[in-house]
Amino acid sequence: MLLLLPDPSFAHETLVIHWPAIIANLVDHIHQLIDGTLAAASDDTLASGGLGEAAADLKINEGEEIISKVIRLKHRMESDQELEKIPEDGEFYVDEYNSELEKLARIGKNTWFVVPWLFAESYLYRLIRSYFKQTTYWADFDPFRTKKEETFRNSATAVYQIATMMHDMDSEKDSLVDPAKLLVLFKEMVQMCLWCVAILTSSRVVAVASMFRGNATDLSFLIHLAPCDIEQFQEVGRDAQRVRKEYILKDDQESAWEHIESLQPRAGLVARCDIVLDNAGFELFTDLVFADFLVTHTPYFSTVIFHPKLFPWFVSDVTPADFYRTIQSLSSPTFFNKTATTTESARHLKEMVERWERYLREGVFCLSTALEGGQKKTQFWTGPWPYWYMEDKANELWRSLSESSLVIIKGDLKFIPCAWHPLSLLMHALSLVIARDVKWPVSTPFATALGPLAGSFPLLSLRTNKSDVVVGVPQDAADRLDKQDKRWKVNGKYAASVLL
Repeated sequence: MLLLLPDPSFAHETLVIHWPAIIANLVDHIHQLIDGTLAAASDDTLASGGLGEAAADLKINEGEEIISKVIRLKHRMESDQELEKIPEDGEFYVDEYNSELEKLARIGKNTWFVVPWLFAESYLYRLIRSYFKQTTYWADFDPFRTKKEETFRNSATAVYQIATMMHDMDSEKDSLVDPAKLLVLFKEMVQMCLWCVAILTSSRVVAVASMFRGNATDLSFLIHLAPCDIEQFQEVGRDAQRVRKEYILKDDQESAWEHIESLQPRAGLVARCDIVLDNAGFELFTDLVFADFLVTHTPYFSTVIFHPKLFPWFVSDVTPADFYRTIQSLSSPTFFNKTATTTESARHLKEMVERWERYLREGVFCLSTALEGGQKKTQFWTGPWPYWYMEDKANELWRSLSESSLVIIKGDLKFIPCAWHPLSLLMHALSLVIARDVKWPVSTPFATALGPLAGSFPLLSLRTNKSDVVVGVPQDAADRLDKQDKRWKVNGKYAASVLL
């Protein structure tokens, strides 16, 4: 019945289109790997170095069981059945997810068509994680790794182009002491992180990110797009960034820079930037470039801490393995197609990545999971709650971020304050944000909607609009956009850079 209702919400679109497509692709991928295991097991040459026959059989049987569970999940989703409990799989937050399910059941909001959207999407990936975690040969498997790497390979041209841009910046480092020049570069970095994709029509930059719905290449929305199509949409440069600026609905770039300038370097002071990562691949690459700019070309930051997700999440989110593998891929002379660059650009990339590797060794760059207590703190990013509850649900993480000079939050999901957006159209309103039990108008200040987290630490949120949930936009601007483009809240064309 939900499929027949007019003007469906983005949450409805996610339920009936995106999630089933993601599941279908996952099933196909595991089928291919099972076929590969069967072929390998039949090769006598594997007797000494590959899986034995019994191990191969177990891996195949486990893969087939995962497929069966995922197909069953898809059926339950599409027929509006209850969300099942997360099984005890040895991972974290089992009780927390199941406790939330019990609360939803008591109010009749525990089936797929009416469950709160944020919880449903988080639950989906946590449940899929449990299917793999309970096996022997698939426990640490990332079912989205291949897609992430394929997409990143098709970003070669943009990667080399940015590497050369950074090389030129290095060459002009002595002239970059002027704060006005640094501000210009800072804005370019922010816009690069907001939109890592531009659309070209007749060699002219026309719009931004509307094919990809947001920051970089968010693969959960690229299911139907072939990797070879991606490169043509990726474009960097000042012209593209100037065009993009008009699509930033809330623009705190200059205020953010004023805050950074206030971090005047003092003896013994370690100014720290924390970046809460979103998508792997090209977007992670641009995050590293941004971090490089902050510590190499400004005098304000001494270290950058990157916060990943602990397990495969929302298809393309960065895991610790993705982070380190990206550095390795960028260091490999064979990862990208050599025809996509020149010898000079390849050298520029090599020099830049070698600097990043040195920064990782020296602690200038650091993954949060490598720090003391980092694994526990990182759990929160894949929990069932929006950021509103950080101080209560992840106090150690909250206290750690409170010591940061600037926290940059990337992406779309839990940036949204209490985005408990229901799939039920009975509670759906395109112009309203649902936060806890309150419907916020789009003009609600971000600080108001963010609740107790506001003011906890200096926060720069970089977000492209990829869901119905939007705050901080003047009502007249929202009314104008509603007339111009009914999908402005979800198509990734518009963005916000918000400082609190």
